[in-house]
Amino acid sequence: MCKLSVNVNKIATLRNARGGDVPNLVNVVKDVERFGADGITVHPRPDERHIRYQDVYNIDKVYKTEFNIEGYPNKKFMDLVHEVRPGQVTLVPDPPGVLTSNAGWDTKTNLDFLTEVIASFKSANIRTSIFIDTDLELIEFAKKTGADRVELYTESYASNYFKDKIKAIEPYKKAATCAQSIGLGLNAGHDLSLENLKYFNEQIPFLDEVSIGHALVADALYYGLENVVQMYKNLLID
Repeated sequence: MCKLSVNVNKIATLRNARGGDVPNLVNVVKDVERFGADGITVHPRPDERHIRYQDVYNIDKVYKTEFNIEGYPNKKFMDLVHEVRPGQVTLVPDPPGVLTSNAGWDTKTNLDFLTEVIASFKSANIRTSIFIDTDLELIEFAKKTGADRVELYTESYASNYFKDKIKAIEPYKKAATCAQSIGLGLNAGHDLSLENLKYFNEQIPFLDEVSIGHALVADALYYGLENVVQMYKNLLID
């Protein structure tokens, strides 16, 4: 069964908007796990506009499932990951001012850089994943970096799901098959939702993990956080 990792960035965004400690991020992490999530994801950015670096240390003290830290591997990020030693680090090619992740790595151009970064994390026994588009050549180069997994960037699938879901899923099926054939584990994330997740999981039955934040938190406004975690989990049942 594919695992659900809940990205709590938007909880931190809500907290930061008022300046206090409501909602309390640590309590939300505990509750999300208690409600059935298989993991917690955070994506600290240099401006700390949502997840702060201190949040990462705070979550590290309380999580019980698996911790996935996403981000661009500058020195500060790498130092943070090495201190915390999460179960997984997901490398994302975000420039400093980007609103949200909007592209995968060019693993061919950045082969040497990524290889060095990944070797550093693997020496600390941290599983590595590369955020990537569905380009088969770039997936093959992801394998050359030494990465354990790739995370498919699913914005295109989500955007085109209601227009033609069969056409929308096709490049992801090919990318997933390619990754599996060369020994890469498979994650996915970005704009996956209650509407499109079940079909994605059905079409790619060897999916290891999905990371979902924005849609899940938005749905919680209507259905409640506990219900929503279970609703997403139910969509991942084979």
